[in-house]
This record gives sequence, structure tokens and C-alpha cells, in this order.
Amino acid sequence: MKRKARPMAGFTLIELITVMVITGILSVLAISHFFARETFDAKEYADQAKSIIRYAQKLAIAQNRPIYVSATADRFAACTNPACGAGTLVAAPGGNNSGSSTAQAQCNLAGNYVSTWLCEGRIANVTLASSRATEAGGSGSYFAFDAVGRPYNNGDVLPAVGSPPASNFTQALVLTFSGSGVNYTVTVEPETGYVH
Repeated sequence: MKRKARPMAGFTLIELITVMVITGILSVLAISHFFARETFDAKEYADQAKSIIRYAQKLAIAQNRPIYVSATADRFAACTNPACGAGTLVAAPGGNNSGSSTAQAQCNLAGNYVSTWLCEGRIANVTLASSRATEAGGSGSYFAFDAVGRPYNNGDVLPAVGSPPASNFTQALVLTFSGSGVNYTVTVEPETGYVH
């Protein structure tokens, strides 16, 4: 009695070559996106800015006084007055800022880098767009939080502790960080100062 030959299990040569070609095409596409450093830089700077803004608001509440966020085109930093001069720099919670080359270039006081300042410099290939240039993205731009964490515009007079709010910060401040065609948004809400 002759046994019937069973077909062998496995892949044909054409199927294997097709899978290899498709895998090669997908890996080329993935690698090109993986090495787009600007995408990672934009996310990193957006996260740094968001952290500085959140910390400034929490510090204003904890210390029961206004804290200003210097949000120029080249840096985000926290200070106890809008000029960010000597004696007004907010210390970084970990003792030092990132120490990156951009922080060293932008976080200066009288030409000297201040490593202990809560400050981060804009990464070179990242751009910042803002819904209001006077609060963020322009030369000398800043905004502030009062002692209960409410946001205030550049130029607003912050109320004394215990006074009713007088903020003109009536629309959300939207910050858009871009790199390699990818955008990351940080929003500061009016009235509550909620940062997301």
C-alpha cells in the first residue's frame, strides 16, 4: 500500500521575499522618523516649559506671593519680579537646571550662567508660537501667578494678598512648540491657571 504524500508545511520562496521587501520598506520609513531629532527636541522643550509654568504657579500659592514666568522667544524661567534681576531668581527644585548648552546660553544674569535658576533655554531647532506675544514668545514677554494661583497678563497689576482678583487674563494662553513638522501645545487656562 502506497502512502499519499502530504503537502509540506512552510512558506514559499516568493512569500519569504515579499515579507522581507515589506519589512525593509517599513524599517526605512520608521528609521527616518526615529532620527528626526527635532521631534524629540520640541517635545522636550514643551515639557520643560510646562514644568516651569506649573512649578511657578505652585510656588506662588505656597509662598503666598506673585511669581513671574519669563517666557521669551529663547527661554522659560521663573522669578519673583518681571525683570528677573539679581535676588529675584527662583531656585530650581532639584538644585540645578538641566545645564544644557541652551540653558547655559540663555539662563544668564549679568553675562554669567546661573545653574541654580529655574530656567531652560530654547533648543535651537524648536520654534515657539504663542496666542499672545506679550505673554510668551516675544522680547521681554512674561506672565504671572498671584498668591492663589490665578494667571495675570504682562503689565497687569497683581493684587495685594487678600484683595479680590483683578486679572485681565480672560483667554487661554496657548503655546505651540514645533520641530520637524510636529507640534506640541501647552495651555494656561484663565481664572484657574490650570496648565495642560
